Amino acid sequence: MSGIIVADETSGAIRLVTKVYASLLLACFALLPAYLIAYLFFFQDPTLKFEDHAFHVIAIAAATLEGLFVTYVTWRCYRSSGEPLLRWMTLGFLGFVLIYALHGAFTGLAHHNLWLFLLYGPASRLVMAILLFVALLSYHRPSDAADQRIQPRPWLMWVGLFVLVDLAVAYVANSTIAGHLAVRLSMEGGALVFSVLNVTVLLQRRIRSPLMTIFAISVTAFALASLAFILGRPWNHMWWLAHAIFAAGFFLLSYGVVQAFLTTRSFSTIYSQEEMMARLAAAMARTENALRELERTNRTLERLAATDPLTGADNRRRFTEQVEAEMARIHRGGEPFSVLALDLDNFKAINDRYGHQAGDDILKGFVQRCLDAIRPYDGVARVGGEEFMVLLPRTVLEAARDIAERLRASIASSSFESGRQRQIPVTVSIGVSQFGRDGDTIDAIVSAADERLYDAKHQGRNRVVTAIQIGNQPLLS
Repeated sequence: MSGIIVADETSGAIRLVTKVYASLLLACFALLPAYLIAYLFFFQDPTLKFEDHAFHVIAIAAATLEGLFVTYVTWRCYRSSGEPLLRWMTLGFLGFVLIYALHGAFTGLAHHNLWLFLLYGPASRLVMAILLFVALLSYHRPSDAADQRIQPRPWLMWVGLFVLVDLAVAYVANSTIAGHLAVRLSMEGGALVFSVLNVTVLLQRRIRSPLMTIFAISVTAFALASLAFILGRPWNHMWWLAHAIFAAGFFLLSYGVVQAFLTTRSFSTIYSQEEMMARLAAAMARTENALRELERTNRTLERLAATDPLTGADNRRRFTEQVEAEMARIHRGGEPFSVLALDLDNFKAINDRYGHQAGDDILKGFVQRCLDAIRPYDGVARVGGEEFMVLLPRTVLEAARDIAERLRASIASSSFESGRQRQIPVTVSIGVSQFGRDGDTIDAIVSAADERLYDAKHQGRNRVVTAIQIGNQPLLS
C-alpha cells in the first residue's frame, strides 16, 4: 500500500514539474522576438537600411489579402457560435485591414509625405489592439442572438468608423503636428499598452484553453512588434524585424481562427489535451454503459421473443429451434430424443367455474410443476391455450414414458390455488413420441405425440399414451 502511495506522490511531482516546464517553454516561445530585438538594438548598426518599395507593396498587399481571408473566417465562426469574443476579433481584423492597406498604398509617397505613408501602420495596430482587448473582456459571455449575428447595419457602421479613422490619419499626416515624433510614438505606444493589457488579463484570469494560449502568444508578438517599431526607424533592420514579428503573430492567431473554423467554430469550446482525454474517458464510459444496457435489453427482447409472457415457458418458435438443434446433434451421431404433448384436462370447465384469473394461475403453476418434475436440460413450451410440449434430449421412448408418468402423477397429486380457491383439482393427458422411431421430421414427431395425446383424452384423460390403441390392442409406432 505504501508503495502505491509513493508512486502516486512521485507521479504528482513529475506532473507538476512537466506543467512548469511546459509553461516555461510557452513563455520562451512567446518572448523569442524579444531576443532578436535586443540583438539588433545592441549589436546592429541602426543606420543600415533596406529600402525596397516594390517588396514593401507586395508584402502589404499579401498581408491585406490574408487579413481579409482571416476576417471572413472569423466572421463565419461568429455566425455559427455567436461568441462576442469572435465578433470583436472580426472587427479587430477588419479594422486592421482597412487601415493597414493604406500603409502599403502610400508606399510611393515615402519621400514626399513620410507621415502619410508611416502613420497608417501604428494606427492599424492601435485599432486592432483595442478591439482585441475588448474581445478578451467578452470571453465566455453569453452568445449573441441568431438574428443579431446577421444584421448588416452594425457591421456597416463599423466600416464607416474605420473609414473615418483613415480620414483622420490623413488629416493628421498633412497637418503641422505630423512632424512631431510623439504622434507616431503615442499610437505605437498605445498599441503596445493594449497588447500588454491583453496578456496581463489573460494571465490574471488563468485562461488556459489551446486557442486562448495561441491568442496570448499572438498578442505578445503584437506587443513586441510595437516595441520594435518604437525602437526602429523607417527602412532600417529593426523596422523590418517589427514587420516580421507582427506578421508571425498575425499568422499564429489566424491559425487559431482556422482551427476553430475546422472544429467547433468557437474559441470557448476547444479543449486542452487533458480536457479532451477526460471527456474521451467519460464518453467511453458512457458508451460502455450504453452497450451493456443494450446487451441487457437485447437479452430481454430475446427472452420475450422466445417465451410465453404468461407462464414464462418457451413459445412454439423456441421449441422448434430446440428440436432442430437436437436433430442436428443426432445427425452428428448423438442419442435420440423424445417429445411430450400435454393438455390440461377439462380446462374450459375450470375457467368457467373458477374464472379466467384462476385459469391463468393454474397455467403458471402447471409450468412450474413441470419444471420441477423434469430434468434441468429438458424444455417446456406452451404451444396453445392449455397445450404444452416437453422436449427430452437424449431420451428414448421408454424413458420418456417414465418421465411423463412422473409428471402426470405430480400434477394429479398437486393442489392448485388461485385467490380464495385453495383446492382446484387439475389433471393432464400426455402423448409421447421419439425422433427416428415415430418420424424423422419435426412435423412427424409432433403429430405422433399429438395423436397419442388425443387417444389419452379418448381413454378417459389423466393418462400417458405411447402407442395408439386400435380395438383392444395397442399399435406401437
